[in-house]
Amino acid sequence: MKLYNTASRSVEEFQTLEDNFVKLYACGPTVYDYTHLGHLRKYVLDDLLVRTLRHAGYEVKHVQNVTDVGHLVSDDDVGEDKLEKEAKKYGTDAEALARRFEDYFFYSMDLLGVLRPSLSCRASDHIHAQLEMVLALEKKGLTYLIEGDGVYFDTSKIDDYGKLINQDPDLAKQVLMAQREGERVDKVVGRKNPTDFALWKLERPGENRQMVWPSPWCERSFPGWHIECSAMALEHLGEQIDIHTGGIDHINIHHSNEIAQTEAVTGKKPFSRYWVHHNHLFVEGKKMSKSLNNFYTIDDVIERAFSPKALRLLFLMSHYRSEQNFTWDSLQAAQKAYLKLARFVLNLRTSKRNSELELSDFPGAMQLHQDFFTSVENDLKTNEALTIVWELMASDLDSDVLYRLIMEFDQVLGLGLAGLTEESLLKSLQKSLDKKIIDQDFAQNLGLKQEVLQLTDLPSLIQDLIKKRQQARRDQDFTEADQLREQLKEQGYELLDLEDEQLSIRKI
Repeated sequence: MKLYNTASRSVEEFQTLEDNFVKLYACGPTVYDYTHLGHLRKYVLDDLLVRTLRHAGYEVKHVQNVTDVGHLVSDDDVGEDKLEKEAKKYGTDAEALARRFEDYFFYSMDLLGVLRPSLSCRASDHIHAQLEMVLALEKKGLTYLIEGDGVYFDTSKIDDYGKLINQDPDLAKQVLMAQREGERVDKVVGRKNPTDFALWKLERPGENRQMVWPSPWCERSFPGWHIECSAMALEHLGEQIDIHTGGIDHINIHHSNEIAQTEAVTGKKPFSRYWVHHNHLFVEGKKMSKSLNNFYTIDDVIERAFSPKALRLLFLMSHYRSEQNFTWDSLQAAQKAYLKLARFVLNLRTSKRNSELELSDFPGAMQLHQDFFTSVENDLKTNEALTIVWELMASDLDSDVLYRLIMEFDQVLGLGLAGLTEESLLKSLQKSLDKKIIDQDFAQNLGLKQEVLQLTDLPSLIQDLIKKRQQARRDQDFTEADQLREQLKEQGYELLDLEDEQLSIRKI
């Protein structure tokens, strides 16, 4: 097993602290809004890592946090808490909002086949652990208080701050200071060094926050974002872990701060041996934003008749360290590939015969097996692994051998192939056809046989509605046409518009 380690900027042989036991901490969601495609890609690829490790024989304790307090809108420890701000917008309280979007996060993960973590822990349930950690840092003389603001970590007191971005501490600090002094961040009055960060925040006069706790510095206060991950990792995984995952946007600030405060508490024990960072997902070449109307969720994918597993397949087509650009056209291609794979698996399932065959008796099968797992165990190269899947589909090996191979591959890919049914495939084909994601020939080739009704065979009421709709379309009165289409659905008939004003009419 090999992984790219951000700390060394190289692909390294993977070695655990304890034999065959992996302690993995993943930065989880800040549950102030709907989980979007960018989040989905990160957690699908975390899931791939966990599945690959388990298939390789490791026991994995996967701890993932839920940030439901303390994450401010600015990276520079100023501004409103994201949860508090959005709770006001939605007209609810912060805790209710957090539970609502936490539920949506796991709903999205389940649809994508992402395995639940061994432990999901909320920041708000670990306040004492976070406070104790800040007090320990204070006792070591590594903090200072800015009156009316909060307790800050003094980065000048440690000699290797920022080592995650550069192993030369002087260069690392230069990079971080230049970044933090840039125009994109606000200034904190009273902060000693640009790289210092908040450990514990104090409620300001008039804020009237909903989520506050008493502390030695203020009766109404709350943890900083960075301390949460450190405290929960220490409590549930111990002072040293094997793998820490997150997005590349966390390297310079959040993860650099985690390392600094954690290792300061534990006496310079290396916090995480491997740092695994996922690259960005863009949408139509742009950063995802509600203002650009390109903020998509799993529900948007489903409403357009795409399978969540096709979205997962699309994410697997790109390496986790590469930027990926999402388009609906690329998802359409992934949907077609997923449907072909589903048909292939179902055909194998009906034709497989001999369960006593050994893969070792088939050199071609063993080569496919070796090539696939060599790819995924070499820094999770799923793009290469999927090439092996397409080769498998073109192979002339025994159907039972092929079925067993694809089922084992899917233990890592997580496409849910073992749970496929003929009914689910046909339903997905029909939805894809109706939304014109696929064409009639494609659907028929994969087994969708439609009963196309003739207009003259229908009841007179249905004939009249169809004729009215066709006339509305000729008149370009599409509002009327849509209304008539809905009336036909209510009567149990669905129309598919073909070329040259032709119709496919089916009973639903």
